[in-house]
Amino acid sequence: MTAATVRARHDGAASFPAANACMAGYLEIPRPLRLILTAGWNLTESVGLPVAAYVAAAWLDGRNAGLIAGLAAIWLTAVIRKVVTGTVPSLLTISAVVLTVQTAVVLATGELWLFLLQFPLANFCMCVLFARTARGPNPLVARLAAEVVALRQPATHHPGLHRFFQGATWLWAGIFLLLTAGLAVLMVTEPTKTFLMLSTAATVALVVAGTGASTLWFLLVLRRLGLRLRFAPARARLPPPAAPQYERPSLSGTAIKMVTHAAREEQG
Repeated sequence: MTAATVRARHDGAASFPAANACMAGYLEIPRPLRLILTAGWNLTESVGLPVAAYVAAAWLDGRNAGLIAGLAAIWLTAVIRKVVTGTVPSLLTISAVVLTVQTAVVLATGELWLFLLQFPLANFCMCVLFARTARGPNPLVARLAAEVVALRQPATHHPGLHRFFQGATWLWAGIFLLLTAGLAVLMVTEPTKTFLMLSTAATVALVVAGTGASTLWFLLVLRRLGLRLRFAPARARLPPPAAPQYERPSLSGTAIKMVTHAAREEQG
């Protein structure tokens, strides 16, 4: 029993409860620092890199050059991710599709109304992307949760949890549809400066409200299903291996043999 326990400790099976945590009715997210790094990296490659490329190129050669640089940066990032990891994160895919549509609309013509059209059109693309996965086995909100914050779901399938992710995906599709309609109305009723200001305010307000509603809904679903959310356990440090124990050689047997041999010689 003791040997089995020591072997389990050194194999790591008893030191890493995270491997079995999902089977015990837990949902896990990385520890705070790891969570910040994971979410920060996803946001950096999906938003930060194209924005930085846009700002640098626009400062050097104008708005159109900035749009092309931002588009090139995000597609290059997507290609690198595909080659290195074999997959492209959903958030990166969404950003690439939306930026491609916006760049095509802006560069197609110099008309002001087409420039403004990019804002409701981008939100409509987001609506379609969310809605097309809402009924399927892998809703977009679940994929984003797994990729952006590294959420680990229980190994046992929970239909209630899956229904939540489907409903949350429909919720975000509705938010972007509402933004599409609202921005389309503002585009034809308000001056350009007012439209840009109101569109920014409306987008931020609805995204914050949707995030808060989704989080509260998620926590209520976990409580109803009897599931718990926790940080992943820290890796336990294994104790250093014990020094091997060697028995001291005994000379008693040798001494007995020598005495016996001497006694036989005397007798002989």
